[in-house]
Amino acid sequence: MTELAPGFLWGASTAPHQIEGNNLGSDFWASEGRMPGMERSGDACDSYHRYREDMQLLADAGLGAYRFGVEWARIEPVPGMVSRAELAHYRRMIDTAFELGLTPVVTLHHFTSPLWFAQEGGWVGDRAVERFRAYAAAVSPILDGVEWVVTMNEPNMLAIMVGMAQAMQNQAMQNQVGENQQAAGEWQSPTVDTEGPRPQLPAPDVKIGERLVEAHHAAREVLRERIGAKVGWTVANRAFVARPGAEEKKRELEYIWEDLYLEGARGDDFVGVQSYSSQWVGPDGIEPHPQHPDNTLVGTAYRPDALGIAVRHTAEVTGGMPILVTENGIATRDDTRRIAYTGEALRHLEAAIADGADVRGYLHWSLLDNYEWGHWEPTFGLVEVDRETFERRPKPSLAWLGQAARVRN
Repeated sequence: MTELAPGFLWGASTAPHQIEGNNLGSDFWASEGRMPGMERSGDACDSYHRYREDMQLLADAGLGAYRFGVEWARIEPVPGMVSRAELAHYRRMIDTAFELGLTPVVTLHHFTSPLWFAQEGGWVGDRAVERFRAYAAAVSPILDGVEWVVTMNEPNMLAIMVGMAQAMQNQAMQNQVGENQQAAGEWQSPTVDTEGPRPQLPAPDVKIGERLVEAHHAAREVLRERIGAKVGWTVANRAFVARPGAEEKKRELEYIWEDLYLEGARGDDFVGVQSYSSQWVGPDGIEPHPQHPDNTLVGTAYRPDALGIAVRHTAEVTGGMPILVTENGIATRDDTRRIAYTGEALRHLEAAIADGADVRGYLHWSLLDNYEWGHWEPTFGLVEVDRETFERRPKPSLAWLGQAARVRN
């Protein structure tokens, strides 16, 4: 069995908007329900009030770490006005983790921002870096004793979200022009092809990515001035694998999708690896993954080996920086499949560690079945949540992960 680093963390992760409920002041809350088929988060899992119960489930399973986030929209509901009550709420969460013997891994930004921040330009606005630095400074007093702080979750995915929001805004403006022209009898509706394949996510915009790197460094600087925590950020790893002859295309895509952000982590105390599946790269780019009976509930390939690929690539690009696996899991209704996936992913992780990767912990995604950014159907959790009563029902995978941690420690 591979020897793990002393104090290796075993636990699970969550995100505030996905579990807390009623995040009324955030940009994502404002966007919910606007697109066809998009569900609302609503009360979510009511973890804003039930966080102790959630942490107790982790501790009772024998796991020792919990990654959770603080919500910027709650802490700073209007520019410059910091809610002392909300800061106290999140400090109670940190204290509860300590009380239960859990190591808190605290994320400052997990995709959602205050609506006012989005309205003044968001991450591409002139004051974005200044705003994020001030927010990090406001949160820093409650982080006393916290060992691990994540400034930003998956900035490469956030760059996509920002780019898509810009595109939608531009489209809305064009539609308004079209409506005006139509009113004047000058406009005809374009033909829309509804039979073609579903489009893949657009690549992250490099300029937006560079702005997020700048904001991360600003937050890192202010946190290091004020607290003694390890500071880093997490990256969504694509685990690209090249077809024969496509190695150069793979390297090109890796920079756009991952390496810009991994290079932005240099100088950090750790980097978070977030891995779920893998994607093939051919000479023409990323190959769309076909429909298959083994696909997950979000349509990705069943690829537990992706975690090893992601950890090795991250170690290579960052020059051996300490790694924390901050998310790894599978969207499935079949908990036996979740256990099988996780067991194989851990074997690939151990092989990467044996080959020299400096991995400090494994945090499963997710502790709870939660709101998956517009949909409730994809279930990643170790714990089922009744959305009417909020009753928590631990799945066999929770106890299994606790046992896996005990065996390996």
